[in-house]
Amino acid sequence: MPERIVVKIGSSSLTSDEGGLNRERIAYFASELAALHARGTSVILVTSGAVAAGFRQIGYPAKPKAVHEKQAAAAVGQALLMQAYQEAMSQYGIVAAQILLTRADFSNRKRISNALMTIEELLRLRTIPIINENDTVSTHEIVLKFGDNDYLSSLVAAMTKASQLVMITDMDGLYTEDPRKNPEAVKIERVDQISEEIMKLAGDSGSSVGTGGMRSKIEAARIAMRGGVHAFIGKVQQPGDLALAVAGEGRGTYFDTQLDSLPMKKQWLGFHSMPKGKIIVDNGAEHALLSGGKSLLPAGIRDIEGEFHPGDVVEVVGESGETIGRGVVSYAAWQVQAAAGLSTEEVRRRVDVARIEVIHRDEWISLR
Repeated sequence: MPERIVVKIGSSSLTSDEGGLNRERIAYFASELAALHARGTSVILVTSGAVAAGFRQIGYPAKPKAVHEKQAAAAVGQALLMQAYQEAMSQYGIVAAQILLTRADFSNRKRISNALMTIEELLRLRTIPIINENDTVSTHEIVLKFGDNDYLSSLVAAMTKASQLVMITDMDGLYTEDPRKNPEAVKIERVDQISEEIMKLAGDSGSSVGTGGMRSKIEAARIAMRGGVHAFIGKVQQPGDLALAVAGEGRGTYFDTQLDSLPMKKQWLGFHSMPKGKIIVDNGAEHALLSGGKSLLPAGIRDIEGEFHPGDVVEVVGESGETIGRGVVSYAAWQVQAAAGLSTEEVRRRVDVARIEVIHRDEWISLR
């Protein structure tokens, strides 16, 4: 199978601070994508910029804040954005294809499977799928924000089993401190595990156009790595920079993973499903789930939150309060409450359940 790369470009890279599309930048990115495409690479573009591209055109003096105003700006801007990409890529004989997704699409296994089949067919036909959030119909994406599509790009990279996710930003990677404030800051060239220390290094976005910061990009890199995808965060500004980034010689930070790509069922469970509650476990159960390859038994459960039923997805939380994973629960909430802390023999005597495992290891994914 040809090498498959997902490239994510944010609003600030495509538009001016005052709003409106920067055609020169779009032409530049089209040339960089075309160079990858010409060597046989399958390229998927995740783009932001619809709201930023449309708000001036529709008559707003500044980037709107109200949801319905953002949706109106996105309705205008999305057409402008795709037109600009189509025109720029046509110079290289490439057809650009638009795909609009919402969080609800990812949470529905049938819908996301259909989206994946569409993307696969577009790649087979040697087009470049251009993916954006469907801001005009989904208030969820606009209000909560996925980090200027950083999160979306990581989900797409894992879903399509890409070899690499390239997230383009105005910083040439992750630093020990903000290099704009401290010239002594040191760039981190490679990361093989995203620890809490790494997360603390991330700052916020200073752009008036975009919504994503370094933290959202690192969180996206974490998801990509968990899905078996290598990630790059850095600058792509000069001719040939994108090819260098893909080749491991880019101006940025590389996030490496030794994990294999996840099956679609595990991806849905870990990244797309909507948990209906929480189960809090003790340290022994946490270790068994994360390191022992074991199922979750009632004995290791401390408490629960929420109302759920057999077949629902729940988050599993350790004693520290940190989420350690998700799973499909085989008990109702009241049954977990009744069985929590009991031995297997005691549960069999007291609670009528179909299976003793609260979450079977085949229905579990670690998020640590």
